[in-house]
Amino acid sequence: MHIKGKNLQINVNGISVAYNEEGKMNGPAIIFIHGFPFDKSMWDLQMEATKAEFRVIAYDIRGHGDSVAGDENFSIDIFTNDLLFLMDALDVEKPILCGLSMGGYIALNAIGKFPEHFSALVLSDTQCIADTPVVKLKRMKAIDTINKSGVEKYAEESLKNLFATDSFTTKKDIISAVREMIVQTSKQSLSYTLLALSERKGTCSKLQDIAVPVLIMVGKEDKITPPAAAGLLHEKIQGSVLKVIGNAGHVANMENPDEFNDHLKKFVQQFSKQSAHPETLLQA
Repeated sequence: MHIKGKNLQINVNGISVAYNEEGKMNGPAIIFIHGFPFDKSMWDLQMEATKAEFRVIAYDIRGHGDSVAGDENFSIDIFTNDLLFLMDALDVEKPILCGLSMGGYIALNAIGKFPEHFSALVLSDTQCIADTPVVKLKRMKAIDTINKSGVEKYAEESLKNLFATDSFTTKKDIISAVREMIVQTSKQSLSYTLLALSERKGTCSKLQDIAVPVLIMVGKEDKITPPAAAGLLHEKIQGSVLKVIGNAGHVANMENPDEFNDHLKKFVQQFSKQSAHPETLLQA
C-alpha cells in the first residue's frame, strides 16, 4: 500500500530519498525530475494540474532538497540509477518522465539506457549536447565561488541567468522561492553536481532511437538552454512536439505555469484516454 503526501521518505539505492506523491494511484504515472540547483517543490503546480487523472510523483535528486547525498561521487548515471531504484521501490511501471534542465539530462540518459521502462517524455529547458570547454570552465569557476564566497553569493549569480527579464519585477515571489532552494543546498552537493554536469556525455546521437511520444518545451527567453537547443531536440526526435513558452526563461514551468500546464495536460491526457480506450493509437 502506497502513501500519498508531501516529503515522504524511502530508501533507494543506499540513500534516503524524499518525494511527494499525489493523485490517482491506479492511473498512469508521471515522475517529475527537477533541475539544478532546485528541489521537488518546483513541480508543485504541475502536480496540482495533473493529479486528477494521474499518479504524480516528484522527488529530490540525491544531495538536493531533503534527499541524502550518500557517499558516491555524483554523476548523471548515478542519478539515473536512483530513478530506476525509486520506480522499483514505489512499484511504478512505464511512467511518463517530465524533466527540466538537469532533470532532462537524467530523463534522456534513462530512456537511452532503458527504453522499455518509459512510456513518454516531457523535456523542458534542456539539451542533448555535453558541456563545451567554455561551459565546463564556467562550472569550475562556480565551484570556486561556492568554496570561497559561499552559497549565497553563488545563488545571487545564478539567479541572474535563470529568469526572463520581466520576471525580475513581476515574479519576485518565484525568484525568492528559487533562491531559497539554492541556498538550502549544501556546498558539497552544489559542487559535486556541477562536476557531474560538466562530465556528462552528450545524448544527441541517441535521440533518433527514441520511440515514445515526446513533448519539448522551452522558455522563449531561456539563456541557459535556449530555444535553439530545444529545436535541435525536436529535429532529432522523430514525431516530437515543440512548444515555446512565452514570458519565461530557464524555469518555464514556474514563470508561466498556465501555458506550461496547458501544453503538459494536453500531452499527458492522451495517456488517460489510451488507458480508458486501449484500442486507441497514441499520437504524439
